[in-house]
Amino acid sequence: MIPIKDDIPTLRISFITYLIIIANVIIFGYEYYLEILPGNQLDMFIGQYALVPAYIVAGQSLWTLVSSMFLHGGFMHVAGNMLFLFIFGNNVEDNMGHIPFLVFYMLCGFAASGLQIFFDPTSTIPNLGASGAIAGILGAYLVLYPRARIYTLIPLGFIFLRWIPALLFLPYWFIIQLASGIGSLFTASAGGGVAFWAHVGGFVCGLILVFIFRKKRQKVMTVEDEWDKYLYGR
Repeated sequence: MIPIKDDIPTLRISFITYLIIIANVIIFGYEYYLEILPGNQLDMFIGQYALVPAYIVAGQSLWTLVSSMFLHGGFMHVAGNMLFLFIFGNNVEDNMGHIPFLVFYMLCGFAASGLQIFFDPTSTIPNLGASGAIAGILGAYLVLYPRARIYTLIPLGFIFLRWIPALLFLPYWFIIQLASGIGSLFTASAGGGVAFWAHVGGFVCGLILVFIFRKKRQKVMTVEDEWDKYLYGR
């Protein structure tokens, strides 16, 4: 399922969300530039800044806990991550505030990497991508906006668009990641190169930390609520 938009309006510009998206896009552009250069420029760059679990366990290359969150393995990888961040990040940032949201985002990214390392501590395969931190945003969104509806593209051999409640969309996404993570424990090829445990770790971290970072509970207005208020004075 591919989210297109949600129906929760924001009250202010989500500066941090947009800055994270811009940073990821710029760095991916640099990766693409390295890829077209002669030699192994991109491989050397990924090797230096992607997260390698075995190195972290050995206390080496600790900066990659941060740098790996801004690297991606291809256009679809970065496009998918930035789409999820754009749709769900602005509302979570709107609730938390700019700086708390940034701290929350980074902590979820660290938790995501931590769980992936826990399940595969001897791996020398580079881990990269913002999906673990973004998974934390999904967990927070589920707590903050369970009434929200997600306009979703569902590929069933043809284009099928439907509004799906966040209370269904996000748990479904999490269950898929958890099932895939469990599957990866029994066969080396089950993950297909995807760090599913990072997704699980980020999501669970978001579910927990949102209670620390969120503002006081407030009435959430959907787009539909806003129109009702405007048209009928409700």
